[in-house]
Amino acid sequence: MECKESWDMEPNGVMIVREVKEKADKEKEELQDRGQWTNKIEFVLSVAGEIIGLGNVWRFPYLCYKNGGGAFFIPYLIFLFACGIPVFLLETALGQYTSQGGITAWRKICPIFEGIGYASQVIESYLNIYYIIILAWALFYLFNSFAAVLPWANCNNPWNSEHCVDFLNSTSWENRTVSANATSPVIEFWEKRALGITDGIHNLGTVRWELALCLLLAWIVCYFCIWKGVKSTGKVVYFTATFPYVMLIVLLIRGVTLPGAIEGIVFYLKPDISRLADPQVWMDAGTQIFFSYAICQGCLTALGSYNKYNNNCYRDCFMLCFLNSATSFVAGFAIFSVLGFMAQEQGVSISEVAESGPGLAFIAYPKAVTMMPISQLWSCLFFLMLIFLGLDSQFVCVESLVTAIVDLFPEIFRKKGRRELLILGIAVICYLLGLLLVTEGGMYVFQLFDYYAASGTCLLFLAIFEVICIGWIYGADRFYDNIEDMIGYRPWPLIKLCWLFFTPGVCLATFLFSLIRYTPLKYNNVYEYPTWGIAVGWLMALSSMICIPLYVVYILLKTKGSLKQRLCQLTAPAEDLPQPKKHLMDLSGQWEHSKPGYQSPVKEVLITTEKETNF
Repeated sequence: MECKESWDMEPNGVMIVREVKEKADKEKEELQDRGQWTNKIEFVLSVAGEIIGLGNVWRFPYLCYKNGGGAFFIPYLIFLFACGIPVFLLETALGQYTSQGGITAWRKICPIFEGIGYASQVIESYLNIYYIIILAWALFYLFNSFAAVLPWANCNNPWNSEHCVDFLNSTSWENRTVSANATSPVIEFWEKRALGITDGIHNLGTVRWELALCLLLAWIVCYFCIWKGVKSTGKVVYFTATFPYVMLIVLLIRGVTLPGAIEGIVFYLKPDISRLADPQVWMDAGTQIFFSYAICQGCLTALGSYNKYNNNCYRDCFMLCFLNSATSFVAGFAIFSVLGFMAQEQGVSISEVAESGPGLAFIAYPKAVTMMPISQLWSCLFFLMLIFLGLDSQFVCVESLVTAIVDLFPEIFRKKGRRELLILGIAVICYLLGLLLVTEGGMYVFQLFDYYAASGTCLLFLAIFEVICIGWIYGADRFYDNIEDMIGYRPWPLIKLCWLFFTPGVCLATFLFSLIRYTPLKYNNVYEYPTWGIAVGWLMALSSMICIPLYVVYILLKTKGSLKQRLCQLTAPAEDLPQPKKHLMDLSGQWEHSKPGYQSPVKEVLITTEKETNF
C-alpha cells in the first residue's frame, strides 16, 4: 500500500509528518504574545499608580501625628531601608528576570515555594473584592457634591434624627445643653444616608442600591482600563497616576492658605521622642511600609514581568520608593493644614478632629469643606483625588491577578478574546461578592476584610518566606548575578545583607509582636464583633498563609524519589531561565579548553554586546 503522507526533515535529522508540523505551528501561532511595556514611563507610572494610593493620604499622616510626629520618621526610615526597598527590588527583579506573573515566577525560581505565589494571589483576590468599595463610597459623595447645598452641611434632611446638632452654627446650640448622644450632620450623612448602617454584622439588611450602582460604575471603568492588558493599562496610567498629584497640589495650596493651617502642620510634625519607647510605634511603621509599597501582593512581580530584560529595575525601585514616601509626607501637609483650620473654626484641639481611614475621607474632610467658600468645588476636587488614587491601585491589582492566571494556563488564556473574557469573569464575580459589602451591614464585613484578610500579619508572613527563598535557598549571590546580567552592574551590597539577615529578622520580630499584641476588631471602638465574626476573619487571614506550608507538603508527596532527591529537584531553578554572562563565560571557557585555537560563538556574542550601565 502506497504511503501518501509527506515528510519534512528537522535540522536535528528527525523526520516528522508535514501535516503534524503545520498543525503544531498553527496552534503555536494562535497563542498571542505576552506583551511588554512600550517604554519605561508606562512601567514607572503603573507601579506608581499601584503603590501610591489611599493609604498615603488617609493613613500615613494620622500614624505620623499619633506616633510622635517627626520622631515617627526614625522607625519609618529604618523599615524603609531594611524591609521596604529590599523586598520591593526582590519582587520587581524577580518578575523582570523570569518574565512571569506572581505564581509561575516562584515556580521557576524555586518550585517548592510556589505556594508563596498562591498566597499572594489569595490576598490579591480579597483586595479586589473590598478595596473597590471605597471607590463606590467616593463616587456616591462626588455625585452628592453637586447639590446646591452640601447634604452633610446641615440637619435639615429627611435622614437626620432629633439628635443631630449643627455645631458649626453656634447660634443654634450655644444657649442650650447638648445631649450626650448628639451627633453632627456629617456623621449622620455617612451612617444613615450613605451606609444606612445596622446594629451589627448579624443584621446585614438589604443592598443599598445607590452604592451598588456606584460599585457597578467603578467596575465598568476598571474593566476598560485593563481589558487589553498592558496595551491599555500602559496608556491609562498616563492620566490616572498623574491626575491625583494635580489635585493634591491644588488642595495643598488651598490648605496652607487657610487660617489655623500652621497649627495643624506643627501638630503633624512636632517630634515626641518618648513615643519611640512604645513597641506599637515600630509595629505601625512596619505595617505602613508593607501596605504602602504593595509588597507581597504579587503586583510588583506582575508589573516587572512586562519589562524588557535589560531595564534598570534597581534604579526604578529606588526612585519609586522615594516618590511614594515623599507623597505620603506631602499629603500630611495637605490634610493637617485643613484639620488645623477646622479645629480653629470649632475652637477645639486638633486631636479631637484628627482621624484616619474612612473617618478622615468621609467625615473629617467633608466637614472641613463645609467651612470653606465654594465648598462644592473643594468637595468635588477632594473626592476626585480619592477616586483616581484608588482607581489605578484597583485595576493594577486586577491586572496582576489576571497576569498570574494567564501565565499559569497560557494554552487556555493566551488565545484571542480569552483574556478579555477572563477579566470580565473576575469583574462579575468580584462585583457580586462586593454586593455583600454594600448592604446596610456591609461596613462590618468591610472592616473584617480590612483587618484580617489583607492584614499586616499576612504580609509579614509572606515576606519572611520570600527573602528566605531568594536569600538562602535560591542564593543571594546567584540572584545578584541575575540582576547584574540585567542591569550591567551589581546592586548595593547592603541589599544582599538585608535579604540574608535584616529583613527576615525584622519581619519575624514584627510578625510575632503583631500576634502577641493582637486585639479583636471593634467597629468605631464601640461595637464588638461576635465570636463567629472573629472566626471568619481569622479564616480569611489563614486562607492565604496556609498556602505556603500546604503546597510544600503537596509537592513533596507528588514528586518521586528519595527525600534528598525530591528536595534537590524542588529547590533547583528552571533550566529555561536566562543564564548570567558569567555562567556563559564558564561554558565558553570549557569550549575553548576542548578545542584549542577556536573562539566560541558565545564569546563572540559577549564581546559585541557587553556594555556598561551606570546607576
